[in-house]
Amino acid sequence: MNRYGRQALEHWQTHLPNRFAQIENPQQHFTTLGSEVQDEIEALAAELAAQEGPAGSYLEQVGRLNRIQDQAAEKILAERVLLPPEADAPAPSESPR
Repeated sequence: MNRYGRQALEHWQTHLPNRFAQIENPQQHFTTLGSEVQDEIEALAAELAAQEGPAGSYLEQVGRLNRIQDQAAEKILAERVLLPPEADAPAPSESPR
C-alpha cells in the first residue's frame, strides 16, 4: 500500500467510519485506491505541465514541476481520498469511543 492508500485508510477510519465499515477487504481496497490515486496524480501533473510549457533554468523547471505535482495531488486527494466527514463522525478534537 502506497502513501495515498495509507492516507485514505487513516482518513476514512477517522472521518468516514460507516463507509469504512462497509469495506470487505480494507487492505485490498486501499492498496487499489492508492495506486489509482497515484496514477491520476501523475496523469494530471503531466497534463498541467504540457499546458504550461517549459520554464527557463533548470531550477525554475524543477520548481515548476514540483508546484504542478502539488496542485495535482491536492485536486485528486480532495476528490478521492480526503472526503468530507460523515455527519455522525467524531470531530477531529474528539476521540472515538
